[in-house]
Amino acid sequence: MAKSAPISNLHAAVAAIFGETQVSAANHRKNSVALYKVHVQASKPSKDGSETREEEFEREFMLMLTRVMELKKGALPDRVVRFAGTYVKHLNTKVAEENEKKGITPDDTLASRFTSHILNFLMGGFNAKNKVVRGRCVQIVAEMMPGIGDLDEDTFNQLRFGLSQRIRDKETSIRVSAVVAIHKLIGTEDPDDDADEETVLERLLDIMSNDDAAEVRRAVVQYIPILQDTLHHILLRLRDVDAQTRKTVYSAVLQPKLGHPRRLTIAQREEIVKSGLGDREPSVRLAASKMLASWLDIMMGESAHAKELEAWEGDDGGIMKGLVEFLHLFDVVGPGSVMGADGVTAIFNLRPDIVDIFKFTDEYWTSLTAESAVLARCFVAFCLKEKKQEVMDESGLPAISAFAYHIGDHYNSLLAILDELRILGAGEEGADSEEIEQREEDLARAESILKELLQMTVNLDFSDELGRRKLFAIVRNILGHIGLREVIIEPALDVLYQITPSEQELVRIVVEIVSDLRDKDEDEDEDGDAKSDAGSVASVDQPKGVLRKIKDRSTMSPEEQRAADEADLRCLTICIAMLERVNGSFEENVILEGLIADLIVPAVKSKDIVMREKGLISLGLCCLIAKKMALNSFKLFFSQLQNTPDELRLKVLTIVFDLILVYEFDIIARDEVVAEQITTFLVQMLEAEEVPKVQATLCVGICKLLLAGLIKDQKVLATLVLTYISPVTAGNEELRQCLSFFFPVYCYSSLENQARMQAIFLQAFEHATELRDELEEGEDMITLQQLSTLMMDWTNQEKSVDKTHDKKQVHASLAVDLLKALYDSERTDEERKIFCQQLNHLHINKGLDLKSITKLNILTENLHAQHPLQNATLERSMNKFRGTLGKMFEHDLQELEFNTLLDDEIRGLYDYIGVDVPEGEDVSFSFERSRFLTDSMVAPAQNEDEDEYVFCSDYCCILTLIL
Repeated sequence: MAKSAPISNLHAAVAAIFGETQVSAANHRKNSVALYKVHVQASKPSKDGSETREEEFEREFMLMLTRVMELKKGALPDRVVRFAGTYVKHLNTKVAEENEKKGITPDDTLASRFTSHILNFLMGGFNAKNKVVRGRCVQIVAEMMPGIGDLDEDTFNQLRFGLSQRIRDKETSIRVSAVVAIHKLIGTEDPDDDADEETVLERLLDIMSNDDAAEVRRAVVQYIPILQDTLHHILLRLRDVDAQTRKTVYSAVLQPKLGHPRRLTIAQREEIVKSGLGDREPSVRLAASKMLASWLDIMMGESAHAKELEAWEGDDGGIMKGLVEFLHLFDVVGPGSVMGADGVTAIFNLRPDIVDIFKFTDEYWTSLTAESAVLARCFVAFCLKEKKQEVMDESGLPAISAFAYHIGDHYNSLLAILDELRILGAGEEGADSEEIEQREEDLARAESILKELLQMTVNLDFSDELGRRKLFAIVRNILGHIGLREVIIEPALDVLYQITPSEQELVRIVVEIVSDLRDKDEDEDEDGDAKSDAGSVASVDQPKGVLRKIKDRSTMSPEEQRAADEADLRCLTICIAMLERVNGSFEENVILEGLIADLIVPAVKSKDIVMREKGLISLGLCCLIAKKMALNSFKLFFSQLQNTPDELRLKVLTIVFDLILVYEFDIIARDEVVAEQITTFLVQMLEAEEVPKVQATLCVGICKLLLAGLIKDQKVLATLVLTYISPVTAGNEELRQCLSFFFPVYCYSSLENQARMQAIFLQAFEHATELRDELEEGEDMITLQQLSTLMMDWTNQEKSVDKTHDKKQVHASLAVDLLKALYDSERTDEERKIFCQQLNHLHINKGLDLKSITKLNILTENLHAQHPLQNATLERSMNKFRGTLGKMFEHDLQELEFNTLLDDEIRGLYDYIGVDVPEGEDVSFSFERSRFLTDSMVAPAQNEDEDEYVFCSDYCCILTLIL
């Protein structure tokens, strides 16, 4: 068509091709070829030697683009926009191919001229007042960017400047398109340019962190390259408030673009897993799981090409070996074991058939490492959770007696490393530090393996009496060895809890272990020759009776005191772990009395902070099962909240809130005076606290008390609202997240709670105004409009799960409060505007009680006479509210008998607004629209963005349209 069409029909040829592009995007390539032929023909001189019609072709192309610039979102204009980008790419590709064939690289080509002219034309619309035109221009440029080729310096600088302005546009969709376009300019700046000027990359990083719109932040995340300078900023979006943005980091960045996970540091990998698998949104967790599965595929690909990573016998396809290599991505010897195990579990959930091929042979257990131990534990836990007992049986897991053998073997290996470290440490000062460091690493790995084996053992079958007794002996020795780190204690106690027949027996055994530990320090020789024998598997101590007192500290040498303190700390750690697992009452475990008197109470009185902290925690756990002790000790815990280190306050606060929640009636609900004193103290502590972690702990505790109904004081609720919006807590993510979850749950759980929130609306609003006026430079907080919208949503009774049809609706009471506030002459214009706007967003339904209807009528009908709004927009808003009430309660007003409702509350309302109470029996009410609007006030407001544009085929009119 293009080839046969005469040059005089250029407009028709271009228009016909653009017409076809609107039908389907599938024919864009074919139409690009056709349009290119027309373009080439127009660029050649005619037979009579006249000038080319290249500029005319460009004008026709611009005209076609102009026709869609005022059209909002739709399939047809969007296809035209995409075709513009497709053609520019096709044009630049064809011209480059032809130049390559000719062996030339000219600066001025058909493609460069066309691209430059089109870009200059579109950049003229970047500042158009019409947001649709402005958006379309940026969108077309974004479509063109992948194929624009080389640009002259002036056009490039103008493009960068124009797009840099549009990424700050007030319209979200325009900012998104600008991000898509400008990301192609990353790294293209001239190094000789002004060093103080922000680069494109720096601008995008700033937008990714600070733009209010999630769509814009998400666009930057999706298009920004993964570089050393950008990776940290991208990973920060894992904490983005928008779930889709968090998902995009995993699905569109880390999985397809990152490549090998070792590009990340171990800390980054662990943070990625922790954030993704711990996300509250299922879609984010699924995206994180898919990313981890892709990491597994990468690690399996590596292991398949490494001879030293050959699979174990029975490991079909090397899956188990690949998972072990996957676990090498994390620090499973340290805290990273949790993230590594979570990652393996996520892969199991995504690919549940993997566990069917697991086979555990003797080789697996004899060559056990920290990673393979974690894998085995994850396998057992997953099979038990998914009830895959048959898979466990076929996997070849050892019986409990064999497990006891493996645990004992690794325990003895660990003791051997401890002996080596003691010998190296007792040597000369010039001992090989590298060897000591290596032994410490070996010790950490041995402890990690032992911990994993113990955690796995908890879920096994203990029906084998011989294996159970053997395991009991080993676990008892493990707990009684003072040289082992605390990381072993909890899993060892979990195994002991499963082995012992009752809690009383568990407590008795722990008391014996504690007694042995304290006596051992006194009885052992100074050279410590017997230490390793005392803790070996072969030597099992006989059960002891009750806790015995050690000798007086005043008679001890400094070395003996240090050893005694070390023993007491270990005993307290064991007691804490044991008490956390005890559910019976204190009366059922009377043997604890000796433990409290001889170990816990002296620790509470100790001047050593660590000792006192463990003592207080132990005492708090005892109080949870001993009511009398709790009531007697409550003041002690409160006294520890003042003038103590932050870490200790955190522990004590947790104890205080736990005791209040467990013994609510006896501590806080029985005596109102005591309850008020406790509440006042906690609120004052929250207001004065500066440590973020302590602030968050206080918030969590107070929120629990409010949810439990133990605190009903509205002042506490108001304090939490102010804490939520205060710029002081802006950086305290834990606190903000707690409150963002608490307020909806608290309010939607009952109408009574919503009524409390409604009662503090104006109080919170006024305090927020004071906070805003006191903001210092660099501080920021949510606007008053945003706060009012939040509280309106929290008090919306339609969202409450409490479906008791109470005629006294919460939003009706809030409407009365807002209307009364409009009578306050000290209110600013901004406040009155917000109140008027929010009135029309209230959910007031039929069935409202007559007194509330009367209040609303009195306040709305007298507002103009007493306190006119002096603003056409606000008056229209008030008229709309009156009209809504009139339609809803017209019938109720007709049947209303004013004299029967006239009481002190109604008289007080008339007195508040400065209006005399109407007298007579025939008083009537109605919600009438205001009759005080002038013509100028009634005139409709103009929308600045709704400018009229006239389209024509003339090129000058096109430029007028854009500029």
